[in-house]
Amino acid sequence: MTLQHTPSETTREAITRAPRTHPALYALALASFAVGLAEFVIAGLLPDIAGDLSVSDGSAGILVTAYAVGIIVGALVLTTALSRIPPKSALVRLGVIFVIGNLLSALGPDFTVVLLGRIIAGATNGAFLGVGIVVAVSLADARNQGRAIATMLAGLTFANVLGVPLGTVLGQHLGWRAVFGVIVALAVLATLAILAVVPHVASAPTSSLSDLRHLLDRQALLAMGIATFGFGGMFGAFTYAALTLTKVSGYPTSAVPWLLVLFGIGLMVGNALGGRLVDRSLDATLAGSLLGLLAVQIVLGSFAGHAVVAVIALGLMGMFGFAAAPGYQQKVMRHARAAGAIASGAPIAAVNVGNALGSWIGGLMITSGLGYTSPIWMGAMATGIALVLLAVAARTALKAAQ
Repeated sequence: MTLQHTPSETTREAITRAPRTHPALYALALASFAVGLAEFVIAGLLPDIAGDLSVSDGSAGILVTAYAVGIIVGALVLTTALSRIPPKSALVRLGVIFVIGNLLSALGPDFTVVLLGRIIAGATNGAFLGVGIVVAVSLADARNQGRAIATMLAGLTFANVLGVPLGTVLGQHLGWRAVFGVIVALAVLATLAILAVVPHVASAPTSSLSDLRHLLDRQALLAMGIATFGFGGMFGAFTYAALTLTKVSGYPTSAVPWLLVLFGIGLMVGNALGGRLVDRSLDATLAGSLLGLLAVQIVLGSFAGHAVVAVIALGLMGMFGFAAAPGYQQKVMRHARAAGAIASGAPIAAVNVGNALGSWIGGLMITSGLGYTSPIWMGAMATGIALVLLAVAARTALKAAQ
């Protein structure tokens, strides 16, 4: 079974002339903004949530881990289940469930209910990205698929540039529950936009969970490992950025939202660069991005106590970390095509395995008294492992070609 992304001739004629400006890509970007805000804004709200729900900082980090676990399950299970219905219908249904999950987080009376809402929302996040990428890639020719993915993922970067700092400010003034209310409103708007402008495109071939066996191909496993450790290394360090900036760098809590803007700008720049470069050279883009990320993490871990160096390094960490994101998607899909629809969800699951482990281990390290820079060093080690796996994958491919 191969993964085909072939739109109808009418769709191709209308879209390939201007693949980066088609309304469907903007609707998908708006939806990715909503799911990105739900995923990332929690980092700036952790101190408030911990205090309001009477849990420790490390325990509050479980909300990040739970969302990532939900993404993993959704990317594999829901994406597979929804492969049997048209992609547009799947996206609309996921939007409705996403709204329900965030309503639970907004209105939940205790930590358990809020946690349940995060898991539900995370599951729809993973499936949305998996199905959405099938649609985005269907709207571009082979030479522009990286850009199509980057256009859709631009919503995630804007969620960091605008959503995270503004959401953090809103949470500080009106309470963190108000932030989830805004996410609900955005999700409703995005779902209506998808209903209005996303065209009916060809589905990826249907698949079942038995097709997961195709992900056991050596190159597919290596590609998923690279995505897991590379993206997880960045996100694990970022999860506790608010705590690092306030407790190590010496910034007041009120400054955190605006400092996180630099991280978001870095994501936006990295996504734009990565989307262009990955269409030219996939492995070179991944190697350069990961090397840059590792260097920045070492600098941030070493000089987190220097206020100016810390925020500059934070921005660069976002840039290098997200420059590799389109490459992770392309590399996993390239080596997992036989898995059918699951191939589009596999890279989403892979990066969120890293996110879940990174945020969980980072929380344990802080709780254990290893300090608020320990998640950064954990992230650097994960990035190093990703580089090793990339080198192994390149050497394996070279041997296979001989």
